[in-house]
Amino acid sequence: MSYSQMKEQYIRGWHTWNVRSVLSHVHMPDGFALNVAFKEYREGHYLKETLVGRFTNEYGREPAETAFPGPHAFDDSYTEMRLKWCDMEIRVESAVVEDELILLVTPITKQVRPAMLVLESGFLWGRPGWVEKQGQTLSAHMASGQRNVYITGTPMDDPNIPVQAACLQVCLDGPVAVFTNVKRTLEDVQRLIASRKAAHAEQCARFGDMAAMYEAMESALGWDTIYDARHNRVISPVSRLWSISSGGYVLFCWDNFFAGFMASLGCRELAYSNLREILNEHTPEGFVPNLAYATGQVSADRSQPPVGSAMLLETYRIYREKWIVVDMYDDLLRWNRWFAENRMNPSGALCWGSNEIPVLYGNRWETEGVHATYGAALESGLDNSPMYDDVPFNKATNRLELEDVGLTGLYILDCRSLMELARVIGREEDIRELQSRMDAARAGLENLWDEENGFYYNRRTDTGAFSRRISPTNFYALFSPDVSPERQRRMADEHYFNPEEFYGQWMLPSIARNDPAYFDQNYWRGRVWAPLNFLVYLALIPTGLADVRRDLAEKSAALFLKEWSEHRHVHENYSSITGEGCDSGNSDKFYHWGALLCVVAMADAGWIPGLGLPLDEAR
Repeated sequence: MSYSQMKEQYIRGWHTWNVRSVLSHVHMPDGFALNVAFKEYREGHYLKETLVGRFTNEYGREPAETAFPGPHAFDDSYTEMRLKWCDMEIRVESAVVEDELILLVTPITKQVRPAMLVLESGFLWGRPGWVEKQGQTLSAHMASGQRNVYITGTPMDDPNIPVQAACLQVCLDGPVAVFTNVKRTLEDVQRLIASRKAAHAEQCARFGDMAAMYEAMESALGWDTIYDARHNRVISPVSRLWSISSGGYVLFCWDNFFAGFMASLGCRELAYSNLREILNEHTPEGFVPNLAYATGQVSADRSQPPVGSAMLLETYRIYREKWIVVDMYDDLLRWNRWFAENRMNPSGALCWGSNEIPVLYGNRWETEGVHATYGAALESGLDNSPMYDDVPFNKATNRLELEDVGLTGLYILDCRSLMELARVIGREEDIRELQSRMDAARAGLENLWDEENGFYYNRRTDTGAFSRRISPTNFYALFSPDVSPERQRRMADEHYFNPEEFYGQWMLPSIARNDPAYFDQNYWRGRVWAPLNFLVYLALIPTGLADVRRDLAEKSAALFLKEWSEHRHVHENYSSITGEGCDSGNSDKFYHWGALLCVVAMADAGWIPGLGLPLDEAR
């Protein structure tokens, strides 16, 4: 099998891959779309597109909906979305049965006068075809043939709605069923939907007491996954809100590598697609950029944390398919070489950086902080972290004047993972090269150990002094095999379990609690971020710190469930003081990497065997 063959097989059937609305179902590859919309009659508002987590409706004074994402099977065999809007509550469920779409729209609460359900139709992405309305039937005509769409309910006729193609309108005074080609009754659809819901619950139940965690992770990825017509690919940007505000989509480097690994726990095709497609964004210089927009722009000055080979290795551990490793290996190796050539100091430790680039688009990311401290902080992924406040930028080396424990530890992980992958596909000739670079990074990391304080600290390259501003990334030193059990214990007892630094009810804070910037609780200035918890947990796996792993898993699960249970939110970040996500305007409410907190809990409960271990030890 090749990646292109797998992709063509994957992009078929009915999916919720239209970025503009989570209630838009598209038949691939025809591009025929059915979108569920609503009109209410108290004020006359129209809800054309439903999205998760927006604060205001972009259409002006109209009220924004509050969407509660329910289950979303990776294969779209069952989805559920509940929304509140204009004092109404509505549940929309879908099922796919032998390439036919079934929808069940159920009003849970109603206004005095029932709302109108509008089933909009059309063809997306410039795909050829046309739709006509014949009574209460839509007929879609496309190259592959004709597809009919039927609806139950009492017909309505209201021309004062913003539609530009054939649609069906019915009164939402009770449950309404929609189905394609095969005629069914409302009762038939209700039974089918109930059956698919039960089947999906059974699939989640295979994770035992972690079933709810798996369902949440699958939901986060499922609802955020879209189709990119320009490149004919399926991708999982961090959220639909980010995509809509970025010209169609935006991919972030480490975010999408994490998405690929998370998808591997339930969907091979989505896992491979996310891993391969973010790697496909690599620059001519060979690095995977911080971001890639639908406009074609990438952050040509900087990369992001090199976690790609580790996430491919963990995905390979599940499926054991060598062809995807062969497909990605050379690009990952080139990225590894780029980091050594551009970000490694003579000591072997690495520094974050930002290269000088021409302005091609005029976008803020080409100018704001480029070839300066802020651009290097963006490369770290920890955009406004206090660790990088007031650290000088060396324009000759293109690097911060700061040897970074986190990057050095991640580079060791990258080398280690690539060596494992090289053995899988018989690239033994690369192992000596990788071993040499890993040994250099290990030596550089050892120079960052402070015996007096029992911790690895970032070190200024201009003054030689340790930086005492610490974050969870300092624990990435544990990716090195050189950290002795004695040092591991000191790091845990003197720092992880230290309530003045990291320990508390809600953790891990992105800067130590005794740092002056901790109470900012603004983005990377004190808030909890799921990828930090996940990477620290991954670094803890080969150590003897089972108590720390267990504690971090319990804290991660508790933090995630707080917002998930109440709002069905998967937050970009969380307060380390209150555990809330909704308290901040710059914490996206449905950002898929928040579900890495679920992965930590699942891994500690034994549902991801071998995670973080060498392949020969994990068998």
